[in-house]
Amino acid sequence: MAVLQCFGGSLSAIELQKYLFLFTRKQEENKAFDFIPYKYGCYSYQAQWDISALKTKGYLTENDNIISISQKDNYLALLDLFDQSYLRQLKSDFEGYSKEDVIRYTYQKFPYYATKSTIAQDVLKDCPEYLTKIESQKRHLSEPQLFTIGYEGISLETYLNKLIINDVHTLCDVRKNAYSQKYGFTKAQLQKECEGVGIRYVHVPQLGIESEKRQELNTQADYDRLFDEYEKTTLKDNFEALQYVRNLIKTDQRVALTCFEKDPKQCHRSRVAKALMQFDDRDYELKLL
Repeated sequence: MAVLQCFGGSLSAIELQKYLFLFTRKQEENKAFDFIPYKYGCYSYQAQWDISALKTKGYLTENDNIISISQKDNYLALLDLFDQSYLRQLKSDFEGYSKEDVIRYTYQKFPYYATKSTIAQDVLKDCPEYLTKIESQKRHLSEPQLFTIGYEGISLETYLNKLIINDVHTLCDVRKNAYSQKYGFTKAQLQKECEGVGIRYVHVPQLGIESEKRQELNTQADYDRLFDEYEKTTLKDNFEALQYVRNLIKTDQRVALTCFEKDPKQCHRSRVAKALMQFDDRDYELKLL
């Protein structure tokens, strides 16, 4: 809201994303939003969700991709003095810039965030050196690799960036029920977001653990007992599902197992990974993200 206020109350949806991104680059700690490389450059799912919520509550309107403040207030004054200063400087630095100018600037200054762009060739057609920089930021890794990653305590954007930077080709969700109260991690959302950055999503619920079995886990010993039982029952009884994941690594090469917990020792994905590392024909290593 303060960014919109600084820029006269209205911005295109793309400009708002770009200015939010440039604003957060000035924040040294606790950035307001995280971003991923997307089809028009830097993009924040959380910011877009917030914009949608503000529209629903009547604070913003959107017409022809122009987002405008509908409830006037001094939103800039609600920020701390540092953020106020950053926004005023941002407004001064980009006074007179067109939407195309702002996009071009972000592509030139932050090439990683242009690596998924569908318009980079047009935006930078007169600047081939920057296209080269963008291309150099792209990961093209082919060696087989097994990863594990949890989404506890990190934003959706940070999570996706970990996958992109490690050139994960396929995300394998081993939750029994792929539902989360955390934004972005319910099955349909996560699949859409992964596919948006070129990552295949598959759900293998057969390798999950029933939620009622995850109650009263207070110590590491409690987790260890649960997972020991899991190895003897679920993993043993669902060997075909485990073989399916093994075949994914053969075909897709770089596969990440995912579930909620940050600490793999407190997540059954560690036991799935352990079983996958015991295949005789294994040609991949394990990396924790």
